Amino acid sequence: MAATIKEVAQRAGVSVGTVSNVLSGLTPVSEELRARVHAAVAELDYHPNYVARSLKTRQTHMLGLVISDITNPFFPQLMRGAEDAAWKHNYVLTTFNTGEQLEREKQILDVLRRRSVDGILMVLASDGGELSHIRQAMQSSPVVFVDRVPHTGDWDTICADNAGGARDCVAHLLAQGHCRIGILAGAQALHTGRERLRGYLEALEAAGITPCSSLIHDCGFRREQACAATERLLSLDSPPTAIFSCNIMMTLGMLEAVARLNRRCPEDVALATFDDLPLLRAIRPHLTAVAQPAYDLGYRGAEMLIHRIQGKLPEQRVQLTLPATVVVRESTAPPLLS
Repeated sequence: MAATIKEVAQRAGVSVGTVSNVLSGLTPVSEELRARVHAAVAELDYHPNYVARSLKTRQTHMLGLVISDITNPFFPQLMRGAEDAAWKHNYVLTTFNTGEQLEREKQILDVLRRRSVDGILMVLASDGGELSHIRQAMQSSPVVFVDRVPHTGDWDTICADNAGGARDCVAHLLAQGHCRIGILAGAQALHTGRERLRGYLEALEAAGITPCSSLIHDCGFRREQACAATERLLSLDSPPTAIFSCNIMMTLGMLEAVARLNRRCPEDVALATFDDLPLLRAIRPHLTAVAQPAYDLGYRGAEMLIHRIQGKLPEQRVQLTLPATVVVRESTAPPLLS
């Protein structure tokens, strides 16, 4: 027969309340009492009944993380940060992938509502104004938006400085002497796509350069679209001497096209990317990149959500923007003189 919390308390020589405080981690307990309780739990092989506890406290100590594309190497870093923060505060994190599909996003939120999670971390599949399903979910659980911020409404959010990072990277290319700079822009229906394109345009404006529509391609954050767009850019009568890709998935497509066309980097075309991930260290030449704090976005987003759940945040919404930093490497040398 399974051990009970009363038996754990008797074995440890403490009250049932002390055992509960140790296991929940929500109330400070001395190290000596904590050690005695954990020893008794191990000796009796005690496993708390979290279902019964959730019915009593109306809390499950579970968080939902909804991401848009599990194949994007950026998101596992964000997930790891969120999970570390959740464990630190004695929450369990469960992750769902929408595959950039709005209907699947709606279905996932419905599942999370029925499972009574305490809160939801949200990376939007779309920011086309369809947010009624999220407002409905918020009637049951607080929501914090991570990475992709809705363009309307008042929400708890955390994101990177997308415009600033893109602006600084394009400014670096301009300082290297590149005047014709192509951009593989992300989906303009999304905050991240709009902000990174804005940074590109602001850098050109500051340099007194008029944007050229043939150099701007909305690739929807997709590898295949970026590959095709890069081929079109490099096939122009006057091709760009540099290309800036607005996320890692599009960068993979960009590199595929450059290799297919037998173009050299940086001799024939300088390349830069938004997202600085470990996999880029295996690519030669090493790519200049905008490093955004993926782990910190997940960690601080989860902590913001937990603090909202626990009533530790002000009533007004919290909106954080973390810095994005340009890391200059070999791929962005000055253009060769013709």
